[in-house]
Amino acid sequence: MLSSMGVAFANEVTLTGHVEVQHHKKNAKAADPANVVIWLTPLDSTVSPIPIADRFPPHPRLVQKNKSFDPHVLVVPVGSLVEFPNRDPFFHNVFSLFEGKRFDLGLYEAGSTRNVHFDKPGISYIFCNIHPEMSAVVIALNTPYYAISTERGELAIPAVPPGRYILRVWSEASLPQDLSLLAREITVSENTSSLGTVRLTESQVSHAHKNKYGQDYEPSTPAGPVYQRP
Repeated sequence: MLSSMGVAFANEVTLTGHVEVQHHKKNAKAADPANVVIWLTPLDSTVSPIPIADRFPPHPRLVQKNKSFDPHVLVVPVGSLVEFPNRDPFFHNVFSLFEGKRFDLGLYEAGSTRNVHFDKPGISYIFCNIHPEMSAVVIALNTPYYAISTERGELAIPAVPPGRYILRVWSEASLPQDLSLLAREITVSENTSSLGTVRLTESQVSHAHKNKYGQDYEPSTPAGPVYQRP
């Protein structure tokens, strides 16, 4: 006879879905569907039979190279220590002053690495105080059931035990209030395999982010990505 955990593993389901991001202008080409994150938070206390860390990269890092962060979107479990290695031949100054984890790594040189402990769930928007074109997002989750959409907008969450969950969505192209409307309860069963299509609308809001002092970057530097300062 299978144990209760064995039954849970035997009944696990791979959920698939698709992302569509519509431009706010009519008849415009659809926006990039990549790097949309969805996650499932269990509502049943017995729904998660696997260790949460097993679903994430063992040594998460956000590499600074060619004046960019790699990867652009990083999902980690709450409690992760994320490395920020500088692989450019010049200084960087990485900071996050938005929701999620707030930190300032200060000025550090080529070849060095600094670490950040993401000790609570949340979404952290990350920038460089020297190079406004640099941006990244770290999403810290307390659930192992998540997916990041591909360049084709495809999603897959493997080995999800049957049960009740809250589904949440994050997209860099959408406003937080619009994303909150997409949260919904779902029930996963042996007969469930599809999350359907997640439809998002690209935001019309356009506010370039400030540096860590709340000031504009030097006019000679290229414009940075779009974010609203809280």
